[in-house]
Amino acid sequence: MRIKNWIAALVLLIGAQHTNAQPKNDIIIKTNAPIADVQPTMWGIFFEDINLGADGGIYAELVKNRSFEFYEPMMGWKVRQSTFREGSVLVLNRKELAGANPRFLRVKKREAADTLSITNEGFRGMGIKKGLRYDFSLLYRLPAAGLTLHVELISSTGKVIGSSSLSPAVTPGEEWKKAAVSFNSTDSALRGHMNIWFEGTGTIDMDIVSLFPSDTWKGRPGGMRADMIQMLADMKPGFIRFPGGCIVEGHDLSVRYQWKKTLGPIEDRQLIVNRWNYEFAHRPTPDYFQTFGLGFYEYFQLAEDIGASPLPILNCGMACQFNTAEVVPLDQLDPYVQDALDLIEFANGDVNSKWGKVRADMGHPAPFHLKMMGIGNENWGPQYIERLKVFTKAIKEKYPEINLVNSSGTDPNGDRYDYLNKELRSMHADIIDEHYYRRPEWFLQNARRYDSFPRNGSRIFAGEYAAQSDRTVSVYNKNNWQTALSEAAFMTGLERNADVVSMASYAPLFAHVDGWQWTPDLIWVDNLRVNATPNYYVQKLFSVNKGTHVVSALRNKKVLAGEDSLYASAVIDDATGELIVKMVNVSAKAQTIPLNIEGAGKLTGKATLTVLRSDETAAVNTIGDAPAVRPLDEGVEVKNGKLVIDASPYSFTILKFKL
Repeated sequence: MRIKNWIAALVLLIGAQHTNAQPKNDIIIKTNAPIADVQPTMWGIFFEDINLGADGGIYAELVKNRSFEFYEPMMGWKVRQSTFREGSVLVLNRKELAGANPRFLRVKKREAADTLSITNEGFRGMGIKKGLRYDFSLLYRLPAAGLTLHVELISSTGKVIGSSSLSPAVTPGEEWKKAAVSFNSTDSALRGHMNIWFEGTGTIDMDIVSLFPSDTWKGRPGGMRADMIQMLADMKPGFIRFPGGCIVEGHDLSVRYQWKKTLGPIEDRQLIVNRWNYEFAHRPTPDYFQTFGLGFYEYFQLAEDIGASPLPILNCGMACQFNTAEVVPLDQLDPYVQDALDLIEFANGDVNSKWGKVRADMGHPAPFHLKMMGIGNENWGPQYIERLKVFTKAIKEKYPEINLVNSSGTDPNGDRYDYLNKELRSMHADIIDEHYYRRPEWFLQNARRYDSFPRNGSRIFAGEYAAQSDRTVSVYNKNNWQTALSEAAFMTGLERNADVVSMASYAPLFAHVDGWQWTPDLIWVDNLRVNATPNYYVQKLFSVNKGTHVVSALRNKKVLAGEDSLYASAVIDDATGELIVKMVNVSAKAQTIPLNIEGAGKLTGKATLTVLRSDETAAVNTIGDAPAVRPLDEGVEVKNGKLVIDASPYSFTILKFKL
């Protein structure tokens, strides 16, 4: 018995010595044993026209209320005249003749000696760049010659910083024509405006009064604001979800988003009120409307430009359940379903098909290669499920290859979520869209959320998420380093579970510093500049370091998801032959983490570290200032056949090593 006990003790000792050969701090990475594919769509962007995201944002039009269709027809405009003459400026409504764009402005100048002008304030002013060409245009009717229009750019101090004039040709009968003129600015202005004054005498009808900078994205006339789109292109997103968001639903169904009304000439696109116009009493925005100069064609074109898969979201026959909760009766749902079927044909159909021809006539004969579509936004309850089933049956019968994104409601837990999750999985839903706006602590605590999810069946789309420094819908939320760091920790869990999570996107995307309704937001802008938040850099670093396959990164045979305040994930990239390790340290102490890389042979050479960090968790990046939190690159040597990550306090570190 003593001999047996002695042998047992010796075995335990040898085992202990063998265990000590693998230090407890080492992270074991098995590069030759991928555990999941990373989908090309893994990291993407979610766009919604909130916070002046479209009009006044990426849509580069500088004139607010250019067609006089706001509830207050002259909102954004001011009339000035030296001698008041009744009826000099009138808004006329031809609703029975032009339902999409019924109003226009009639200007009548009776005396040559009078001064008469109209001024547009823009969207919180107009951003004017020195030396840049500006393109002015309008639709007009002019029964007789005699009027000259002088167009001026005015600085905030009242100085003219660019001007030109045009004398439109006489138009026959009731015909509308387009007139245009271009000119360069002589100075810059953050909050400028546009003035039009009238010389001579006569009467002119005016509509779609427009001013665009010439430096739009890809130089497209009437296009998008280039610096904002470049921020998206730099992220190399796998997808772009559009057009929202709650604007898909509308306050009621009469103002829901209808994609067919966003096509064709801009004068035929019917403006509607934006639901963020009146949603929050603490942030009223009475001048917030959707002109649809940025429509579904432009969204698809944008997705193609930046190499992202398009993900359109359509109304499912339900208005916003936080507002009116209107629903379409099931026996009247067919037009909504047909809109979905027609959209697929618009995106993918042959040029000889009805909607494929519409796409081709707009300038894009090739298909847009639509692969997925969302049915409903953040809808819930049995009323959603019964309508979703109608959509699913019709779409899958005609287009079985299209993946459908389905809503799991507003929250990541609770009775509402549990009901939807069960119902959607029983329907074998392709993709389930989960949303989480929570405190940073929630994101840290849920880094392992998807470790226990089923590995087959429905995939997850982390469709809207952002850590809230205060609370949801608080005006005090900040895009600080604490929120970004907690999101990075959570995202390591999403990446580690890429066999469950196939898509993820932060929300909202854009916010104007003078016109926001919701915070936090990924990218802040004013009329001339863009500002990358710490959260933006986190999203970008994950996206441009996406990799192709997840590999295990274990410490003591466990995933690193909170132990010692560390969070980690690892991928390999078949295209570059690299190992990419992401490490998040949410503690106030520096930590050294050795990496034991298996399956890579003898390690030699250098690795690259990209570090995003700040000692101040309250640090924010302010527009116009050097970023307080930004990525920095440095080199790391392989020592004794090992790589080591020195994780600074409050840091997100990416290590890239050529295998």
